[in-house]
Amino acid sequence: MITGKQRAYLRKISHGIEPIFQIGKDGVTDEVLKGIDGALTKREILKVHILETALLDTRETCDYIAEKLKAEPVQAIGSKFIIYRRSDEEKYRKIEIPKK
Repeated sequence: MITGKQRAYLRKISHGIEPIFQIGKDGVTDEVLKGIDGALTKREILKVHILETALLDTRETCDYIAEKLKAEPVQAIGSKFIIYRRSDEEKYRKIEIPKK
């Protein structure tokens, strides 16, 4: 569980990144989860866009994906959300979040 201060730091980092995943009318499929899981391992923080055709709630989708992938939901606003998970592989660890 991350603190509010850590969450704010992660929001600041993610401000400049573009969404690399889109969730469409098929919703959250195994392929989407697998792709996000692999990207989290290499990037640690991701922004995801939910298309209008998906008819999904952004907060619920963010929480669901974060729970499935053992990640932290950072922010859900509009049709985009941000999730963070520290990389399991040492070579991909780039983000140092402030201590609690």
